[in-house]
Amino acid sequence: MSWRPLAGQVALVTGASRGIGRATALALAEAGACVAVGYNSRSEDAEAVAVEIRGHDVAAVALDADLGDSAVAAGLVARTIAALGGLDIVVNNAGITRDNLALRLSDTEWSEVIAVDLTAAFAICRAALRPMLRQRHGRIINVSSIAGVMGNPGQANYSAAKAGLIGLTKALAREVASRSITVNAVAPGFIETDMTLALGESVKTGALASIPLGRIGNPAEVAAAIRFLALPEASYITGHVLQVDGGLGA
Repeated sequence: MSWRPLAGQVALVTGASRGIGRATALALAEAGACVAVGYNSRSEDAEAVAVEIRGHDVAAVALDADLGDSAVAAGLVARTIAALGGLDIVVNNAGITRDNLALRLSDTEWSEVIAVDLTAAFAICRAALRPMLRQRHGRIINVSSIAGVMGNPGQANYSAAKAGLIGLTKALAREVASRSITVNAVAPGFIETDMTLALGESVKTGALASIPLGRIGNPAEVAAAIRFLALPEASYITGHVLQVDGGLGA
């Protein structure tokens, strides 16, 4: 393969056993990066992704971690470096939902989503910045959501966490830009994943009606945006939120 702009680089992708994370891990591998496949459950799926990555003639390792524990989340950075020899790219993709109307939202439903979707991402960023600052290079891409841009009824916890990721992205971008480290976010809209497949047909129909492009997106389209932000050509982009939503947030 002649097109390998990320050759010699190492990426950590969380939530990479399926959906957007899987597509991202494969897209980065196609561009030449070695990839740590972060996952919580579905070990067989994660190992299968690692096998696919190795098919691109790059190294891969599947790393399990309960991101509800921030110390465990941060530990993914050291484990990636130990397994693959470095760290150049971080994609904080892992996320969970615990949907409910705000009046019925329990403290547990709130705290679980914040812990995985926001606090874990911060812990990983903080740990990853240490080696990135020393090497004066790095790419951090946080996977937010259109729900973090616009809000979404029944998802006060998820929307707050994803909006928090945007704030985190912008703050970190300003802190580390002088060391040639970029920090950006991608905000997907309605994408074909296990999460959206679980929604009822009436919800899907309503969502389609609000998307100017008139269709649901697919994980590869989000992965392409994430990969772009990791490429050398994106070196002058930082603190940006790239919406991949078919015009939903226009």
